[in-house]
Amino acid sequence: MGRIAVALIVSSWIMPISILVNHIVPEPYMDEIFHVPQAQQYCLGNFRSWDPMITTPPGLYFFSLAYVASLFPGMLFIKPTSSFINACSTSVLRSTNGLLAVICSVLVYDIIKCLQPSLNDRKATFYAVVLALYPLHWFFTFLYYTDVASLTLVLAMYLMCLKKNYLSSALLGGVAVLVRQTNIIWMLFVACTGVLDVIQAKQKREESLLSEIKDDYLASSKGVNISSNLKKRRSSNAIAITSHSVDGTGLPSRFDSSSGLFSEIWSILLASWHMKWELIVSFSPFFALLIAFAAFVVWNGSVVLGAKEAHTVSPHFAQLLYYSLVSCCFMAPVHFTTIQAANLAMLFWKNRPISFLLSFLATVFCFLSVHYFGIAHPYLLADNRHYPFYIWRKLINAHWSTRYLLVPLYVYSWISILCMLVKAQKKVWVLAYFLASAAVLIPTPLIEFRYYTIAFFFLILHSHVTNDRVWILMGIIYISINIFTMAMFLFRPFHWNHEPGIQRFIW
Repeated sequence: MGRIAVALIVSSWIMPISILVNHIVPEPYMDEIFHVPQAQQYCLGNFRSWDPMITTPPGLYFFSLAYVASLFPGMLFIKPTSSFINACSTSVLRSTNGLLAVICSVLVYDIIKCLQPSLNDRKATFYAVVLALYPLHWFFTFLYYTDVASLTLVLAMYLMCLKKNYLSSALLGGVAVLVRQTNIIWMLFVACTGVLDVIQAKQKREESLLSEIKDDYLASSKGVNISSNLKKRRSSNAIAITSHSVDGTGLPSRFDSSSGLFSEIWSILLASWHMKWELIVSFSPFFALLIAFAAFVVWNGSVVLGAKEAHTVSPHFAQLLYYSLVSCCFMAPVHFTTIQAANLAMLFWKNRPISFLLSFLATVFCFLSVHYFGIAHPYLLADNRHYPFYIWRKLINAHWSTRYLLVPLYVYSWISILCMLVKAQKKVWVLAYFLASAAVLIPTPLIEFRYYTIAFFFLILHSHVTNDRVWILMGIIYISINIFTMAMFLFRPFHWNHEPGIQRFIW
């Protein structure tokens, strides 16, 4: 029932707003001027055609082709004179993302239920609907961009991994990479989480068996008869488990939330070595995809396909700082509260020596990142149709000192994010998440908030926020931002002196 409710609720706003957007903005806009004609070339069967300005692979176009083909018989019945190419209109191609957004919301619901099985259907439905309103995801549902397809496929890959269907997960990961290349990082992240789940599941089975053996021993000491065959079998299993659980140093392979990061890493390495063949077999599809992607990069000479000069890999460390602050702003009822600030202050004071050292190092890193690795891309400086343009001019670069005055906010944001994740996840999972986010964001020279979407979804899904008041406030914030952004996009067009045509404000 939860899935149906989520799909119906999300569809209830997608259909009318899509009609409104297509009525007011019928022609391709911004990046659509590249994506829509390319998809239409595929509708014509011209698969060798390629616009050199497109940087992403053609996965979205193939999906749209299949989607339009499924709609074409109905369209042909309604308009017998229409052709297949006419069916690939801008509005129909945009509706591809509308369908994917509904699927994405259902996937979010399923992931929430997998991660928090004790959560009731009503709450899971409500949380999934709120996340469907996340502004960056919501806005691009109504345009023909790759963001919605990318998020949907990454979440589908992750859900299959949670259900331990690793072959399907890897296949979906391959499709996700065909939509956007950076999804190879999220594929590796998902594979890492799968390895952690396999190790943890085996350790739980071993602990359960050891507990049973202990109970049997206590029962037999009290005179309770137990089958001798069962005793022998459990005793032999106990010996095997013990030999695999402790190495020559005497360190247990068990890792839990109270253990340190290095202890977790060491125990995972030990467990991975003992389970190496099982892990290799289970996750071999991910390894194959990684090798195929590496071969593609060598053949292509770059990660991006087109416009390579404008999308060269750059050490944009400041991007990671922007992401933390933007994510905390979108979760403001969680991170920017007196309760959260007090909790972090208490934690800081409780671990004074190490906290002072880590905070100092984080602050130094942020200052160096802002000073030496804060890139102002030409697209950012020249295009006043985006939020980042105004944030850069009016906030980050308003004065030479403002970029440095924001450093405490960056430090606070990352500390708040990491502390919240550590409460709900293992430290090694948090490390993997941080490294994956860094690998996706740091090489990106252009500040684009939509690049943060996948990392944000992983963050909020694993923070295990269950306070309904917080979710209601986030929903109100998202709806307010969405109304403002869509109103500016649709009803406040403007003109450029140096370029003809109508310009519109966009994320």
